[in-house]
Formats: sequence, C-alpha cells, structure tokens
Amino acid sequence: MDDASGFQGEAERVVTPATFEEAAQFLREASEAGIPVTVSGAGTGITGGRCPQGGWELSLDGFRKVEAGSGFATAGAGALLKDLQAAAVAKGQFYAPDPTEWTASLGGTIATNASGSRSFRFGSTRRHLRALTVAFMDGSVRTFQRGEKLDFPYTPLPAPATTKNTAGYFLPPEAEWVDLICGSEGTLGVVLEAEVTLLPQPKDILSGVVFFQEDAATLAAVDEWRGVPQLRMLEYMDEPSLNFLRTSYGSEIPRQAKACLMIEQELDGLAGDPVDEWVERMEAAGALEDSWFGETAKDRERFRVYRHTLPELVNAKVRMNGFQKLSSDFAVPLDRNAEMLAYYQETLNRYFPGKYTIYGHIGDAHVHVNILSESQADFDNGKQWMTNAAAHSVSLGGTVSAEHGLGKRKLHLLPLMFTPEQIEDMKAVKSRLDPQWLLGRGNLFSAR
Repeated sequence: MDDASGFQGEAERVVTPATFEEAAQFLREASEAGIPVTVSGAGTGITGGRCPQGGWELSLDGFRKVEAGSGFATAGAGALLKDLQAAAVAKGQFYAPDPTEWTASLGGTIATNASGSRSFRFGSTRRHLRALTVAFMDGSVRTFQRGEKLDFPYTPLPAPATTKNTAGYFLPPEAEWVDLICGSEGTLGVVLEAEVTLLPQPKDILSGVVFFQEDAATLAAVDEWRGVPQLRMLEYMDEPSLNFLRTSYGSEIPRQAKACLMIEQELDGLAGDPVDEWVERMEAAGALEDSWFGETAKDRERFRVYRHTLPELVNAKVRMNGFQKLSSDFAVPLDRNAEMLAYYQETLNRYFPGKYTIYGHIGDAHVHVNILSESQADFDNGKQWMTNAAAHSVSLGGTVSAEHGLGKRKLHLLPLMFTPEQIEDMKAVKSRLDPQWLLGRGNLFSAR
C-alpha cells in the first residue's frame, strides 16, 4: 500500500464496506479488539496519510455514489472528483475546489481540506461543505449539518493569517463539527458521505498564460492583479519550471521569459472588453507580448495541459534521479509573499542550484518548492532545508501546511507552528473522539 509520494505501508486486513452499517461494524470490531484502523482513499495524497503501519485498513471504494441537485450534490467519500464534477456539469454547475488531481477521492480531499488552483477565488474544500456523515470508532454514525456546533468542551486554537491552512485541528471559538472533521486527516472519524455546494457554471471564461522577463515584475503584477474582478486563478511558475516545460513546448515559450502567471477570469456580468483590459494590464506590468490568451473551453484545456505537464516532467526527473521528491506546502500572509519567495530563491540557489522548481498558487501566497535530489547528500540536505523553510514560514505568520496535510511524512512540522500546550489541546480532542488512539495512527501525531 502506497500513495503518490511513494510512502509505503501495509495492513493485516483490508475491508471495503458498502453501507454505513458495515463501516460502523468494522470500526466497532476494531475498537473492541484494540486494532488500529487507517482510512484509505484513492491514493493521490503525498504525506503517507492513507498508508497503514500495521493494523486494519478501511477502503472508501464502496462509497462512490454521486447525486447532483440544484446547488448541491450528495456524494460518497470514495467518489472521485472527476465523477462529482461530471455530475455537476451535466446540470450546468461545477464543484469549485480544484486540487489538480481529478482522480482524488472526495473523502481524501475532505481529510486534508484540499484546495488547488481555483482557491484564489473559491477557497478550500471546507468552504463548500454543507453536511458530513461520519462513523466513529465506537461504531456510532452521525450526520453533521453546516452550523452544528461541537457539543463538548475544548480549548480554541489560533490560526495563521493566511488564506489557506490545514495544519492541525481547526478549533476556533464556536467551532462546528463539519469544520473540525474537515482537515483532521482521518484521525477523528471516518467520513462516509458529504453534501457539497455546487455553483452555476459561468458562460464565459478568459484564460491566459502571461510571461515575464523578471520576477520583480511578476510579483508586482501579482499584487496588482489580485484586485481584478472575478479572477479565479492566479498561478506562478519560475524560470526552472519554464526550462522543464521548454523540453515539451520548445519555442512556444518566449526565449526571454523568466517566469509566468496563469490566470482565469469569469466574464459573466462584466462590462467592457476583457481582452483590451488584459492588454492594458500586461503593458502596465511589463509582461511579454508573446503571452497566450483564449476564451474557449479548448483554450482552457490547452492551458490546463500546460500546467499539468510541469509536475509530470518534474516527477519523471525525480524517478530518473532515484530519490523521493521533496515538496513544500507552506503559505504565508499575502503581504509576506515576496519576502518568502525571496527566501526560497536565495537559499535554493545557494544549496541546490539547478535542482529545484517553484510553482503554484501565488495568488494565495502559497507556492510549492520541489527539490530534485541527485545524491544522498542532496536528499538529506533537502529534508533539513524543508524544516528550516517551514520554520521561516511560521516566523512570517504562515503555516507549515496549506493543503496537503501533514500525514506521517511531515508530522514533525506541527511543533514548529504550535506550542506543546496547544498540541496537547488537540490531543485532548483526539482522545475524546478516539479514546484508544486507534484511528489514523501516526497521522498528525506520533502513535501512542
């Protein structure tokens, strides 16, 4: 058993329940026998969360039904995002969270509060949940509606001043059950079904890839373009990323380009000529004329393929090098975006020249660093760099995990962001809902 990061696990027993009662009975049996249970989605995660370290595994593959209504859909936790999206599109709607990997399961994205490229406008998964049906280790099954507050005492925890965060439990004052379960990485209960919000499909969308000759101009454009009406995507790629893409796109990418921004803007209800407005924005920002724009679904698909080709090329390089990919998931407050990017570039050029890429959700001050190790020394130093960068993110008011979760691979980062007392407060919630600490053992916290 592994996930997309290559993290390995094994279980003594794997069960795929098809009904809520079967899932509840399985958890009840495990609890009575004191056997750990790990929940398994589609395997697209990259922190080892679904990889059991012994014990039993509960697969969500038996919960794949999707029913789309007007403004909402009800879907099993094992439903793939592509199937949820297809059901929504068939009714002229769409599901806003876009974690890039459409073969991810809905339950997996709820477990990590996943977001993706459209989070700039629509936020993360949590914002789009209306209700959750959850099974607990005692064999009980409860359905929580949006607005239903926690019915036990807890200590509220601080949250970073970032637009995205999925590190630790979400415990603000007046916390809701739906919000606590979302992002808890399968450690509190097993999500079996969710009711999610669907939005009307916009009729007209302008998409583009805007190239720049220097990062300073790119960052200035990010700050300026955040205020563009109905902009729903603002993504970044650095020069090493463009160099990877040049192996596939050649001269289509301008020779002098050192960075690019990918944008999508919903045009419904806007006045004026959007193309003319973007030409003016590009001229003001000093962007290259050889940028790409389009207004058709075919154009959007072409740009989507462009964006998705990059991680495919990076992962191919990782496999060729023979070392596990080291990838960051840090986010900082918007006003510290340039500072964090400068830290990345200065330290990466010093320690890993020619062995990294930076790309991702710059509109949310949340870009991903990938270190492409070519030796054991690179890999060991890269792991230390990731820890140092996580600490730097926290020092700027940021988070150690914005969308991937911590799982088993990154649980050591949690103490960088929370005090020992705050972590004990989280553990108290864990103990209340899973007294034997059997569920999701090794995720977020070291196993007891």
